[in-house]
Amino acid sequence: MAERRRKFWGWGYEDERLGDDEERRVLEGWADRLGVDAEAFERLPVPDAGDIELGAPRIDPPSRVAGICSTDTYDRLLHTYGQSIPDLARAFMKDFANAPDYVAHAKTEEDVTAVLDWATGAGVAVIPFGGGSSATGGVEPAVGGGFNGAISLDLGGLDKVLEIDRTSRAARIQAGIFGPALEAALKPEGLTLRHFPQSFSHSTLGGWIATRAGGHFATLYTHVDDFVESLRTVTPAGVMESRRLPGSGAGPSPDRLMMGSEGALGVITEAWMRLQDRPTHRAAASVYFADIYDGAEAIRAVGQAGLYPSNLRLLDPMEARITDAGDGTRALAVLAFESADHPVDAWMGRALEIVADHGGEFDPEEVANPDAHISGSAGAWRAAFIRMPYYREFLTANAVINDTFETAITWDRFRAFHDDVKAAAEAAMEEATGKSGVITCRFTHVYPDGPAPYFTYHCLSRHGALLEHWRYIKERASDAVIAGGGTITHHHAVGRDHMPWYERQRPSLFGEAVAAAKAKLDPAGILNPGVIVPAPGR
Repeated sequence: MAERRRKFWGWGYEDERLGDDEERRVLEGWADRLGVDAEAFERLPVPDAGDIELGAPRIDPPSRVAGICSTDTYDRLLHTYGQSIPDLARAFMKDFANAPDYVAHAKTEEDVTAVLDWATGAGVAVIPFGGGSSATGGVEPAVGGGFNGAISLDLGGLDKVLEIDRTSRAARIQAGIFGPALEAALKPEGLTLRHFPQSFSHSTLGGWIATRAGGHFATLYTHVDDFVESLRTVTPAGVMESRRLPGSGAGPSPDRLMMGSEGALGVITEAWMRLQDRPTHRAAASVYFADIYDGAEAIRAVGQAGLYPSNLRLLDPMEARITDAGDGTRALAVLAFESADHPVDAWMGRALEIVADHGGEFDPEEVANPDAHISGSAGAWRAAFIRMPYYREFLTANAVINDTFETAITWDRFRAFHDDVKAAAEAAMEEATGKSGVITCRFTHVYPDGPAPYFTYHCLSRHGALLEHWRYIKERASDAVIAGGGTITHHHAVGRDHMPWYERQRPSLFGEAVAAAKAKLDPAGILNPGVIVPAPGR
């Protein structure tokens, strides 16, 4: 039986595509929302690896690493891009100019060390690669001309749960393990990491840590930071491993230095992660509001009540309509609780009292349904959330820009921030494409002091101009986010796409300190050049 392969040009496996009826429904829906005829879509075929010619490798690895290095065309194509709109657009255009010279498949930490030792002396850039799900240009070997070549260092061979401490509820786990395999290994012990980003099926523990990924749960434990007990990292200057502790006030945290470093400071090879017991009690409800502003006030009140729901998402009316969770006339809040220890009815009851006090409407019979979290409006949104990467890939092939940007802002600034950012993106879409687009907003995470608004925008472009249009919209929207006091990213990482705004967001002196740390840990500057620290000569 042939091995099931992941797409080098999109999301998921090669045999996972939308059916004909689903494709027709998606295009008809977007033709209606964008005010165009269905014939206006300009579709490109799925690229075939046999039609793509890659340049010959510019370097030859020495014998000590040659055995783990691949020049297979499919392998190089798969490791060229992540899952951003520019990545998908160029893949459909068969543009793989920045493909890595080799893909090194590390199976041990010694393999990682050998690759870094060789690359440091040979002037070869090394791009650490987990699942390739970066949405911000974080894994493309776009390293400029200052290197003699580029290697994609695939950590997929480091894929084991090495040790479980049931007493402390923690496990030592290798960085290359994918989400489903990780959870499967913990399940016999009744444990879970409880970190489920949208990319869960095709992303790795090391990737989550390196990008400070946000999981599906909306409050309390949201970022993967919360679960890291200790880290082991290989750098060109040596191995760094932090002490395993439940907490410490001993100076700056070495783990914090590596979390969010995106492979620019070192290669995370394993981590001790805090775990939780698998939940057995659940409750869910769908609550409707007149608009996103009324919903935001209710969400703020729930978020500040110390109830910590597992799901506290707010969808504006158009977001609810697009995901088949509403008819477009009201905002929708998806509210859920879960616990491994106790029934959650009292927590749900109090949350419903709060939202009702703020004008929220819900169906008591739905709340009583034990399957409410996977049925009704909540279930419709959940299904759309899971399918969204496939829709995005399909729409990109049809020259529809279907992109997102997410941020975080304090409650006192939310309304003005939301309106200004949304207006900037709407204007940018029309300026770039000559046609109006659609932009929606939802909350993905909620903190006592503010929400994480997640904006999704759609507009009809054309192949050949799609990258230019995307870049213009991205720049205008990002400018508005920074001008409004938000973060350039809440959980999608920095990559190459966000670097100009990340440099504006962080204090300049901190940027210099990070660059100094890179100079110590990575003296030759070979690790993911241009990410987190500006590329040499920029």
